[in-house]
Amino acid sequence: MIENSLSGKKFNAIYADGSFDQIELGKLINKGGAAGRIFENKNNPKTVAKIFHDRSKSATNRKKLEAMLHNIPNLPTKVKNGVEYIQIAWPTAVLEDEKGFCVGYLMPKVDTSLAVSLDHFMQKAVRQKLKLSEEYSYRFLAAYNLTLMVAAMHECGHYIVDLKPSNVFVYKKTMTVVMFDCDGFSILGEHERYPAEYVSEEYIYPEGENLGCEDMGEEQDKFALAVMIFKLLNNGIHPFSGIPKENEDMLSVQERIFQHHYAYGYWPDLYQKPHPYSIHDFFEKSTLDMFERAFAKNKKRPTAKEWLEHLAHLKLKKCKKNPNHAYFTSKGCGLCISEEKFNNQIETLKSKKSLPKKVREVDVAKIDIKKIEKQKADEKRELLILKRIALAGCILYFVFFSFFYHIMTFFKKEVMSLGYGLQLLLVIFIAISINKAITATEKRIKFNDIYGVGIMMQIFAIACMLISIVLINDFPKEFWSLN
Repeated sequence: MIENSLSGKKFNAIYADGSFDQIELGKLINKGGAAGRIFENKNNPKTVAKIFHDRSKSATNRKKLEAMLHNIPNLPTKVKNGVEYIQIAWPTAVLEDEKGFCVGYLMPKVDTSLAVSLDHFMQKAVRQKLKLSEEYSYRFLAAYNLTLMVAAMHECGHYIVDLKPSNVFVYKKTMTVVMFDCDGFSILGEHERYPAEYVSEEYIYPEGENLGCEDMGEEQDKFALAVMIFKLLNNGIHPFSGIPKENEDMLSVQERIFQHHYAYGYWPDLYQKPHPYSIHDFFEKSTLDMFERAFAKNKKRPTAKEWLEHLAHLKLKKCKKNPNHAYFTSKGCGLCISEEKFNNQIETLKSKKSLPKKVREVDVAKIDIKKIEKQKADEKRELLILKRIALAGCILYFVFFSFFYHIMTFFKKEVMSLGYGLQLLLVIFIAISINKAITATEKRIKFNDIYGVGIMMQIFAIACMLISIVLINDFPKEFWSLN
């Protein structure tokens, strides 16, 4: 195994001040993501080594890492009750092999047992399964700390680009944010920018529809940050998800973003209605203003710094009914209202389930399920046979019209005696008959797996008949002359 062969290997670590030492890789901690694997550093247990999968980009990787070493965001390690909470796994040294190739970098070791993906805080069922705090104030604090991290990155001119909940981790006790895989960010160097390497659907800003991740920057981060804040404050609901109105095709969340279908703004969206359990109506008006700017078309999105200042000035009020709940305005606790709606819906479904049900005046309990399943299986088998017959018919059809001219030569005199007009009427009559036959067949057995097969068959038949008429009638050369 490649992982085992790297364990015990030695590399040179080159630091920002030009100093260097030699480190030895320990055991493989995890296989990492698309970029590289993570190993222990035998020389320093507080750091780990990320070794790239692809060494062909050695020169580019080195330049980007050196730019990161000289432009470090202000996200210092926090200490609480003697426990260190590292906020970002930023490179501390470039690693190179004996030939001078850049193979990876050193970074602080994060105790991942203390943290979970921010994704896990979005849904109540997941929080309960993982025994995470149900306190709304925790999610609010996570939103603030996330914004603090993004603002610090932007202060240095760096952009995350692939900003989404699954890429952000939070410490369970402090809700401090920690970021990994920083080498994939868009990094500002002294003389050039080193682009990001990844971006994810459902978080791509509308203007980025035709852009690659290498062309994205602050606007992408501003949009993705606003989406994550909205989800944290609104029961995990995505700002571009909702209930599509009648007769609407189902669009993906990313398609709704590109088409500006924001259903939680000041103006109703034409495509969808808000999610029934959304609590956005209970937000401060100033918060709704911020989201309006972030998601409505042709608005100037709030920066991470603006969000930071906004969240810092919001005041959470403890709910008297449920200690895990909190709210912002005199409208009351939106979480209580949402839970009440949900519980009422469950009760309604239970009561409907207990009622006697009939289908076309027949009691459901008396319906023989096995008999219905057998009937469906027989119908399916019959349809399959019909399709096979139709396929064989198609083959014979094409063969027949392919040899149509040769067949008509046996009746050449009779055909010529009809005259051109009657011959043409005969072709039209046959074409209409074929059209009716094919339409009826398609309706009967739904033989439309190949789009346009019926039209193709009709065109082929008409073409063969017309060609045959032309050849049989032996038109003189003067007939085709333009003079």
